[in-house]
This record gives sequence, structure tokens and C-alpha cells, in this order.
Amino acid sequence: MNKSILCFVDDLYEDLELWYPKLRLEEAGYSTRLVGLDLKSFRGKNGYPAAADALVSEVKSTDFLGLWVPGGFMPDKLRRDPRVLSLTREVFDQGKLVAFICHGGWIPVSARILNGKRAAGSAGIKDDLENAGAIWVDEPVVIDGNLISSRTPKDLAPFAEAMVNFLNSFQPAKPGIAAKDAPRKFPGLKPAMVKGMLK
Repeated sequence: MNKSILCFVDDLYEDLELWYPKLRLEEAGYSTRLVGLDLKSFRGKNGYPAAADALVSEVKSTDFLGLWVPGGFMPDKLRRDPRVLSLTREVFDQGKLVAFICHGGWIPVSARILNGKRAAGSAGIKDDLENAGAIWVDEPVVIDGNLISSRTPKDLAPFAEAMVNFLNSFQPAKPGIAAKDAPRKFPGLKPAMVKGMLK
């Protein structure tokens, strides 16, 4: 089974909110991909570099078990790109992990996946979350279905732990009956005809 997790990256990402979950996920046996609008090295708010190893325009949601969004100013830029929002919605709709922390909630807000959902985030985006229909919760980590969210870097330990626990128990949805395997239908065949054929 593919065990890869996607993380969006761009300039001014929150350093700890990218690197701490990345290391915890890899420690737990998952691979991580940093996905950006360009294949280049980006600088975090505190100057730590992170190089994108895949383009948003080239990755497919089906290639990942989920995604997480670090905070910083990066999400405010990336949420303006329709490919970022589409990818986020697809991962969410597939029941896979969508995790965000601090200002990372800006991307799920713009992807319109938070209506009626409980979510944590920086107090600075509380209004944004609530205006998107979310129920803002002031707790270290909030889990609502396949959404996992936290407030600030001080919540990174429970945030990463919740991500790993979700992934360890995640069972990808099994595809339905393929068209070629589906029962054949004979619209013109009446029950009486079938009864006669079976004699």
C-alpha cells in the first residue's frame, strides 16, 4: 500500500509546523512529499529551507494517503491557486487525512470543506474558520472524521500523534464493482420468460 503523505510548501511557511510532522511521519514509516507551485527551495518564516520535490500541477490525490498544511503566510498565497484547492477537496472527498495547523486552515477554508465541521486553528483565523461554517474549538488537537487540526506550534506533539494514529488505522475505500463485473441487465426480459428458461 502507498504510504506517502503530501505537504504543501511555499515561502514563509511556519518552519516547525512543516518539519516536526514530517519527521514524526517518516519515523512512523510514512514517506512525505513537499509539493509546491515551483520546483525550488523555499524559505520558512525563520529562514529554514524546504525544497519542493513535486509540482502541484503534476501530483494526483490518488497517489497519497493524505495531506497536511503547515501555517505561516504560505497558506494565504497557495489558497489562491485552484489546483491547490482542487487537490485538497479530492483528498478530503476520498476520506483521506486532511490535517492543518495554525494558519494552515486557510486552505481548507478556501477549499470549502469545513462547513459543519469542528476545527482548531490560530485565534487569528477564528473568524475565517467560522465564516466557512466550521465550529472553532480551542483545544490542542481536534479530530472530526478525516480532518485533524491544531492551534499553534505548541500543539505539534498531539497534532503529529493524531496524524500517525489516523494513518495507522486508515483503510482506503474499496472500489465498487467494476463495470465489466457488474450483473448484466436485460431490460426486455420478463420474469415469466426467465421462469420458462429455467425449466
